[in-house]
Amino acid sequence: MLDSNTFWRTVISGFIATFIMTMIAFLQSGFGLPAIDVGHILKESFNEVHEAEPYNILWGNIAYYLVGILLALIWVIFLHKRIPGRWYIKGVIYGVIISIVAGLVVAPLVSSAAGDPFGIFYMDTWTPGLILMAGLVMHLAYGVSLLLCLKYAGVDSLPL
Repeated sequence: MLDSNTFWRTVISGFIATFIMTMIAFLQSGFGLPAIDVGHILKESFNEVHEAEPYNILWGNIAYYLVGILLALIWVIFLHKRIPGRWYIKGVIYGVIISIVAGLVVAPLVSSAAGDPFGIFYMDTWTPGLILMAGLVMHLAYGVSLLLCLKYAGVDSLPL
């Protein structure tokens, strides 16, 4: 059972990790990787089914942060005790898992809904290798920063 303190510490950790991932997503263009704006992609996906565009970037970013918080809760509830290792190794493993699921399932579905399909592992884009690497860097930053936040918040020592 997830108690109230663990829940809120996890929500805050997920928010912080999502913010760090967002900053990495924009700053990685300085290293030759594409900048990835997930909030914009989600906004476009929401608006694709409407004649007008009722959703602005705020709604895309809200959805993006909610997914980041949901991923933090999934970690704490389902994966925390099942993946061995120190917090850093667990963060790397979780980042890789998220990146694989994003490239294999989430990005193809969301991009198709937005009207511009990326394909599995971004194969239908202009630079699939660079986008795959950019996604991996983002998700590694999320996984490591999430586990660091959870460790600092004391969530890693609470029985679940």
